[in-house]
Amino acid sequence: MLEVKNISTQFGKMKMLQDVSLDIRQGEIVCLLGSNGAGKSTTIKAILGLIKPVAGTIRFNGDRIDVLKTYQIINLGLSIVPEGRRLFPKMTVMENLKIALKAKMDEGRRDAVFDQVFTLFPVLVERRSQAAGTLSGGEQAMLAIARALVQEPELLILDEPSFGLAPILVEKFYETIQSIRKQGTTILLTEQNAGKALAIADRGYVLQKGTIFASGTTDALCQNNLVRECYLG
Repeated sequence: MLEVKNISTQFGKMKMLQDVSLDIRQGEIVCLLGSNGAGKSTTIKAILGLIKPVAGTIRFNGDRIDVLKTYQIINLGLSIVPEGRRLFPKMTVMENLKIALKAKMDEGRRDAVFDQVFTLFPVLVERRSQAAGTLSGGEQAMLAIARALVQEPELLILDEPSFGLAPILVEKFYETIQSIRKQGTTILLTEQNAGKALAIADRGYVLQKGTIFASGTTDALCQNNLVRECYLG
């Protein structure tokens, strides 16, 4: 579905990513791990066209997307829950959801999309007229995912989704991610919380200083001594 092949990026003369390759197959959860500054967010920005690679290619469903603008890439079926959620705090829950709907979506399809996200996050029904900025941290996380899902993505990108959540909410959050995959959505997950990510992912890649230094099935990564030492304790 997604193929990132040998991409490199730089800011001025500073290299950010160097020869990074990864792939995601339909129906998978793939995690991208690494500490702060490893290059996770830069990789996501490159996939979404926010940063243009100076080398390499990115393809989605066989079509090259690194030459496209961000809105064109999103329209192909990618959606993101950005780090920090980035909701519109003064807008209501429903307004945050409606602003993300695809253009020209008919009323029947729109209602079906809302039913899907409200089934997944029933608390949002109760909060539908409440300003997003007044929601709890967990509820804001739910809204951020719901806003991405109303775009009906083939590939959902979650950038540091557990950041700032209490441990008990992280558990529920990861259960939700698994439910979304069961409904047919492919997921790319970037995380510092390696243990949680590896527990639900099929495969993973580990970034260090802008390069991939380990990759494979989650079982293989959990047995990798360097990965265990650096990320699993």
